Amino acid sequence: LPLQLIDPVGGGSQNLPEALFFMKLAHQRFNKIMKEPYLQGIKVHEVVEFHRAFEGIMEIGKEKKCDLIVMGSHGARGFQEMFIGSNTEKVVRHSEIPVLVIKNEIPEFEISNFVYATDANPAQKDVLRKAINFANTMGATVHLLFVNTPNDFVTSKEAHQKLKEFVQDQDIDHYKIHIYNDISVEQGILNFANKIDAGLIGIGTHGRKGLAHFFNGSISEDLVNHARRPVVTFKI
Repeated sequence: LPLQLIDPVGGGSQNLPEALFFMKLAHQRFNKIMKEPYLQGIKVHEVVEFHRAFEGIMEIGKEKKCDLIVMGSHGARGFQEMFIGSNTEKVVRHSEIPVLVIKNEIPEFEISNFVYATDANPAQKDVLRKAINFANTMGATVHLLFVNTPNDFVTSKEAHQKLKEFVQDQDIDHYKIHIYNDISVEQGILNFANKIDAGLIGIGTHGRKGLAHFFNGSISEDLVNHARRPVVTFKI
């Protein structure tokens, strides 16, 4: 439901008839969506609840034991700024379930090139395994990306060795290793993804700091907010 209808303290409706109208409208839209060809043959559970968006998404994700949360937006202003800037960021930051953020309309979600950005920390191999499993389900090639920056520079030889050790013993069908130099990690990820025309960007996230705290520092929520391509996040 629109956030302006939710009481900030008690979560109650300031205008019950209007709230009920939006719930009915949501149900009607679900009925229309479920007639679309791309949902044929897929079992769909409709859930329309009067709840704060963030808490509702988290609760339903746990209740239904979901494997993936998909969040999207359309347009460059208004709803997108509110949704991407607050609720999506909160879900990405706190969700134990992988979160896929899609900002722009995609006719066919067929991913052949998947960029997974990492600092090759051995402690994050479990996260890499999640990303690889996700890529394998789509038959995508994993582009394992290490971004070199002026403030945290390592030689290409060192970076390449770290990535090779990081990916060893992983059940990965197709992958390539890349070292990319840029002024920041965020810019490096976006520029490299543009360079190879990646269909999807993957990153690991910590819940305790910002949206994507890794690489011995932090990447701001701008990576998700500014990326034109879909981004999937995995909890570290």
